Amino acid sequence: MGAGPAAVMTPAVALRLGRVSNLPTVWTNALAGIALAGVSPWHWATLPAAAGLSLTYVGGMYLNDAFDRGIDARERPDRPIPAGQADPNTVFVLGFGMLLGGAALLLLAACAFDVPAEWSVLASLALGGAVLAYNWHHKGNPLGPLWMGTCRLLAYCAAGLAAAASLPPALLAGALVSLCYLIGLTYAAKQEMAGRVERFWPLAFLAVPLAYGALQVREPAGIAGLAGLALLIGLALRFLLRRRPGDIPRAVVWLIAGIAVLDAMFLAIAGWPGAAPVAFACFAATLLLQRWVRGT
Repeated sequence: MGAGPAAVMTPAVALRLGRVSNLPTVWTNALAGIALAGVSPWHWATLPAAAGLSLTYVGGMYLNDAFDRGIDARERPDRPIPAGQADPNTVFVLGFGMLLGGAALLLLAACAFDVPAEWSVLASLALGGAVLAYNWHHKGNPLGPLWMGTCRLLAYCAAGLAAAASLPPALLAGALVSLCYLIGLTYAAKQEMAGRVERFWPLAFLAVPLAYGALQVREPAGIAGLAGLALLIGLALRFLLRRRPGDIPRAVVWLIAGIAVLDAMFLAIAGWPGAAPVAFACFAATLLLQRWVRGT
């Protein structure tokens, strides 16, 4: 790809490959998925569930760079693999290994929650399959945002099925709302190389969480989540509409961090408003970590 032999991967490169700055939003996915399943998010087994989703996420990001190495060599030569900072075979092995490790931790969580293991296994297989499908064919794929949204949808379901033996309506509704949010977010992110948003209608999916929240929230924590989400979506749209250099990455950063705010709203709706501050803290942590490790 125009680069010399890959150097030994440094910790900084490993963190960059995994887009670890986005991990706080994965942790809130675990909290929200378990809460929406009707189980206490404070149960200790939430920890292996969150760790399992984290490994799945980081593994998926590794595979994303490994699959995209040819395109990145042309469009983003500063990415670790085309820059010679990481060997693609090593990245593939680590990525698949983390997917397996994530599934194992989700299974451990299911055992700790004392629910049938087969549901957790099926959810993990579905999540891993969606991650692979997205990474294998997302460049130039008009359904790419839908696939990415499906990955997050399945993350909620995987967390919920690690804690409960069914998918209650509240969890399904929350997962579908998250799917819509991720479609809008991913569409915006895919415009980064072009430097401008050509079509704005896919961004309308970002309104779905606001409509859902307006119908569901009742207590202060939920209202705060809804208001915060509306504010950051408005800020992101302002960046996208004014079309100045760097505006699309700024919008994407805010929207990624906004996943945690969406989860704060979900936690309040699920009856666990006391967990919402944790999600708000994860929102702040995501923005802070983005200063050191890019999330896209």
